[in-house]
Amino acid sequence: MDTSDAELTIGEAADRAGVPPSTLRYWESAGLLTPPRRVGGKRRYDTEALRQIELIALAKRAGFTLAETRIVLAGLSEKTPPPRIWRELASRKLPEIERTLVEATAMKKVLEEGLRCACLSLEDCLRLGQGLWPSNL
Repeated sequence: MDTSDAELTIGEAADRAGVPPSTLRYWESAGLLTPPRRVGGKRRYDTEALRQIELIALAKRAGFTLAETRIVLAGLSEKTPPPRIWRELASRKLPEIERTLVEATAMKKVLEEGLRCACLSLEDCLRLGQGLWPSNL
């Protein structure tokens, strides 16, 4: 089988990952993504590159920074299960995500209340909105 049949252009690979092509170029320049093979000067992404792209996109969606993602990728291989570093980073990231969820839930309540708002002044709305935020934020 001709390997070029299984390779994707940067646009196709980016579409598959749900990111713009510029993001793949950035990940490459940041050292997260192995530079792909080039055909006629154009990037061609094979199965291994697509796997890398999917892992990076997953890490980003999970809220990992580029530096954290680099650490995760450095410890992964097909022959070993997710490394201890993944569990360590995930255990540190979970409380951060939980805080974000609490904040997002509070924001949702404020917005929903704003849709029902019948206040006569902005000050009344602000007072009402303050009671919707959790005290620990």
